[in-house]
Amino acid sequence: MNAALRPPVMLYTEMSPNPNSMKFVVNRELVPEGLSFDYAAPSDALLDGKSSPLAVALFGFEYVRRVFISRNYVTLTKDEDTDWGEVLFEVKPFLKKYLDEDQPVFTQRTVEANSTVVEADSPAVQKIKAALDQYVRPAVESDGGAITFYSFDEETGLVKVLLQGSCSGCPSSTLTLKAGIENLLTRLVPEVRTVEAQGV
Repeated sequence: MNAALRPPVMLYTEMSPNPNSMKFVVNRELVPEGLSFDYAAPSDALLDGKSSPLAVALFGFEYVRRVFISRNYVTLTKDEDTDWGEVLFEVKPFLKKYLDEDQPVFTQRTVEANSTVVEADSPAVQKIKAALDQYVRPAVESDGGAITFYSFDEETGLVKVLLQGSCSGCPSSTLTLKAGIENLLTRLVPEVRTVEAQGV
């Protein structure tokens, strides 16, 4: 859609279970369905294949420790010493202005690099991905995070997932992983025995 015809950006915030993370929801798609980008440091936002001018700009706020961009929201994780009440008034208008001016969320190379299709999955992996997509992802996204399938060991029954956004470093993420996700997957996919978070 032509930028001049696009409606103004509507933006609202939602708290997440992680007290250091805040979800900024907008009324437009930032990332194509099924993709998300997690930046744990400013240098990550410059990497080929995930380069994001928006993430670079957000790391310009000294208290921002992590930037996560998904379908129609950005989740920011701040440092322990900063209070959201003190900084929301500068982050929210900045983000709204950035998007209203139609500045780039990603570089063209990032979009191109992430639109490739992966090879066929095994039947068990297909079932795991379907269960994550249908039952887990909507709940995790509503909390400002994302869950992505990482690997499945057919021999041991171990599923590894990536927890991103507000889920990274969240005090309740381990409980959610074991009591919720592992419980669900072992019931829906008999081949699954345990679930672990990769890189948490």
